[in-house]
Amino acid sequence: MKYSVLGCSGEKVSRVCLGSMTWGLQNNQQDANQQIDYALAQGVNFIDTAEMYAVPPSPATYGATETIIGNWIANNSSRRKEILLATKIAGGGLPYIRSGSPISGESIIEAVDGSLKRLQTDYIDLYQLHWPNRTSPHFAKHWPGSISFTDVDRDVHEQQMLEILQALHTCIKAGKIKYCGLSDDTTWGINTYLKLSDKYALPKMVSIQNEFSLLHAKDWPYLIENCVHENIAYLPWSPLATGLLSGKYANGNRPQGSRWTIAQRNGLFRDTPNAHAATAEYVEIAKSVGITPSQLALAWCDQVDGVTSTIIGATNLEQLKENIAAFEKPLSEDTLAAIQQVFNDYPVPF
Repeated sequence: MKYSVLGCSGEKVSRVCLGSMTWGLQNNQQDANQQIDYALAQGVNFIDTAEMYAVPPSPATYGATETIIGNWIANNSSRRKEILLATKIAGGGLPYIRSGSPISGESIIEAVDGSLKRLQTDYIDLYQLHWPNRTSPHFAKHWPGSISFTDVDRDVHEQQMLEILQALHTCIKAGKIKYCGLSDDTTWGINTYLKLSDKYALPKMVSIQNEFSLLHAKDWPYLIENCVHENIAYLPWSPLATGLLSGKYANGNRPQGSRWTIAQRNGLFRDTPNAHAATAEYVEIAKSVGITPSQLALAWCDQVDGVTSTIIGATNLEQLKENIAAFEKPLSEDTLAAIQQVFNDYPVPF
């Protein structure tokens, strides 16, 4: 296993981050225990979760994933120090989580305490904002005209961000969290937090996790360049585009128990003709070099300059083994060139 530094935190994290959002819906406690044990045995030291998991989110599964991880920690307390544990506070919009209110200083304090209790731990290594209070160009809102930036009151949002940083500072001083980071945010969001941190001597965001894959590379190059030069760890989520890049959804297939058989909060917006056409070509490249389509997509993501650690998920142990193995050997220059040709034909397929 290879390791990278998590932004300005100085902490070393595995190039593979174990995602957990299926635990509590598609996976049970036993499944999660197996995945954690296997991942740690392979050198993975980075686990990501969120208070709103399992996914798709619902009142019935809110907090379920953190609870499952907490049960593992309680039964393996001596191994807690082996893990850099990351979780996230849900943003506004879910009525069963703090009445759908936006993130505030008060909600940070409340949510951190809730996560600590479910996780059965004294501290959280990386505490992230799941999405910003303003609408950001994620979840298929990256097309021009999808959202209006000029309608946002910058001063109001900066004041909210300052209040959030102050609450995070309180939690860090109390020993409840070690570092803080972002998710589903933008270059402006990163830099505004950094500016406020410098101005008011508050904690710096050390990381950001955004959707990033062969089918959705909107953060390259501008946001990733910003991350590199501002020492912000870049953590891709959904590097397989919710399983699409595995090839399992080809020709309208919907394998039993797969993500696309479960109603999604934002719909199946990745299910487009161009996305399937691009995937079919990536599948052929993978076959030609003797690896699985998932391994091709994950290895490509790992080799993108500026990526710190890629968040992977699996619904069974065999998938997890396949995915972790993708990081063992880099793709050749010829394979990368073949991928680039397809990417050039389908740069924004959904």
